[in-house]
Amino acid sequence: MRHTFSEALSGLRRNASMTLAVVVTMWVSLSLFGAGLLAARQVDLLKDRWYDKIEISAFLCVKDVKGDNCDPGQDATDAEKAAVLAAIQQNPETQAVYYESKQDAFAQFKQVFAGSSIEDSLTVDQMQDSYRIKLKNPANYQGLVSEISTMKGVQFVQDLHVYLDPIFMWLNALRWGTIGMSVLLLLAASLQIGNTIRMAAFARRRELGIMRLVGASNIYIMLPFLLESLFAAVLGAALASGTLALGLYTVVVQNAQVSLKGLRWIGWSDAGWAMAGVTGVAIVLSIVPTLIATRRYLRV
Repeated sequence: MRHTFSEALSGLRRNASMTLAVVVTMWVSLSLFGAGLLAARQVDLLKDRWYDKIEISAFLCVKDVKGDNCDPGQDATDAEKAAVLAAIQQNPETQAVYYESKQDAFAQFKQVFAGSSIEDSLTVDQMQDSYRIKLKNPANYQGLVSEISTMKGVQFVQDLHVYLDPIFMWLNALRWGTIGMSVLLLLAASLQIGNTIRMAAFARRRELGIMRLVGASNIYIMLPFLLESLFAAVLGAALASGTLALGLYTVVVQNAQVSLKGLRWIGWSDAGWAMAGVTGVAIVLSIVPTLIATRRYLRV
């Protein structure tokens, strides 16, 4: 093992500039990869938080409000209300439905705007009856919305997915964009590792040939090169892990969690999983290019 470590240190000294370039590339690419993993986890937490609370509200016609499904100057009739309720209850996407009367809506309005200038701007008759619908799977809502939005007596359907889906679309785009850029940089890092090991092996090709002829095993020949690449990869992974920890502390712990306490945020356990993933990727990317780069020197 003394010879193996001596050869690995010698190779690192001879290719110090290339090793430094590999470490920096691994650092940046692994940091982006870990950030993508944390972003993916954060999106999942936000989805669990908001999608679980989403309700669809079907507001019924009143005489002071116009709508394609409403008769001018008339409230929704009892028959229309019953038909809408039956359609909601029979839809397989519905978990529960709650009826909110005009009186209930007016009481909630008075509570929310108590003491403000608009507290007395509306009357009970101007409020709308509505059905509040809880879904079995918040992600499956299109069928129910399309069905009840065209029914007689329904003035409009309020669906929070209209506002939340674009937000999650951009968050997912950010997540995959970060992971995509990190993959490209990781590919560049793996090519750098392969070129560095190939140059080191070429410089020692006569020594490697002699070792092979006298019966040295493939593992014995490759081990110094594996240690060189592992050193660069582990150092890059350590720097990336430190970057992720610093980013989590400054962005999430000190700022996001303080400013937006009502949301679920990623924590240190999530960062730990991301760091483990980053380290695993670094090890794989150091071993595979090394095995490919040195295989030609293992033949007699």
